Amino acid sequence: MSANQANIPSNYSRLMAYELGLSKAQLPSLLAGTGLTVAELVSEQTLITAEQQLVLLRNAVRLSGDTGFGLRLGQRLIPSTHGALGFMAFSSRDLYTAMRGIQAFVPMRMSLANVHLRETAETLECWADFNVPVEAQLHRTIAESFLVVLFKLGEYIVGRPLSEVVTTLDYAEPDYAEQYHQNFPGQVLFSAERFGVSLPMSLCREPNASANHENYMLALQQCQKQRAQLQSDKASYQHRVETMLLEHPPGTINEEDVAAALFMSKRSLARRLAEESTGFRQIREQLLAGQAANYLRESSLSVEAIATLLGYHDSANFRRAFKRWFAVTPADYRES
Repeated sequence: MSANQANIPSNYSRLMAYELGLSKAQLPSLLAGTGLTVAELVSEQTLITAEQQLVLLRNAVRLSGDTGFGLRLGQRLIPSTHGALGFMAFSSRDLYTAMRGIQAFVPMRMSLANVHLRETAETLECWADFNVPVEAQLHRTIAESFLVVLFKLGEYIVGRPLSEVVTTLDYAEPDYAEQYHQNFPGQVLFSAERFGVSLPMSLCREPNASANHENYMLALQQCQKQRAQLQSDKASYQHRVETMLLEHPPGTINEEDVAAALFMSKRSLARRLAEESTGFRQIREQLLAGQAANYLRESSLSVEAIATLLGYHDSANFRRAFKRWFAVTPADYRES
């Protein structure tokens, strides 16, 4: 991902505003210097750049008056905050699989950083570095949030505090270091070469009691689709519509919603799509067809369950649509 590409969801920044207790009238103080409007911040369709995210973080730390703001922010970052990536990680069979998914797809959600893994027979080391220049205070804020999220993930999968994990920080011990020991069980080392964690491989291989292979595969496919679209150089309206439809459960966003998110009328959007030889309904149908085929190939979900997932209230309507797309019934498609 390019650091200048707008691919960071605005929900992370809305969580900062919530943690700060800002009212809507106070949001401009958080947005100062970003070029973003309040309407864009509160819209779920808004994506922001790494540079804008850094300005927002800088403003948030200043407004909080708390140099340890990153620890607070990390506690706000629950699995659903991370979309399909969070769903995939928490559905993984073990912590090792979850960490591999994080390494692959974090740049899709947060173009500020890359995640690196190095494994030996005994340990799995995980650390991150930045794609853009980051001053010391923001470096620490991001490191704190990142590590809190990792520990929350690990504790969920393993089912207990990760007391055997070694945490390293590439900066001097802050005056609130006691909060680190409250958030990161096990050894905490400051002034290290980089910030990250070292996990015993035996811990990484402990099975996740809440693992769900079907959920994992569905979330993985969505992550792969979103990454492929973000890596595309296309800036077409078709691509923008596809991205918005993929970010919402089927049937929960219509043509008027998409047009409003693009700051245009429904008629203007239709005209733009017609210039690209497509239309909203055609795009939606193509996405639904692809998702339906994936569910039938990759899961054991019933046709009725798939119909519900795709927003069909009547499975008979789904069957008719599927036969229109593929000229066979869902059952025949799965059988073949």
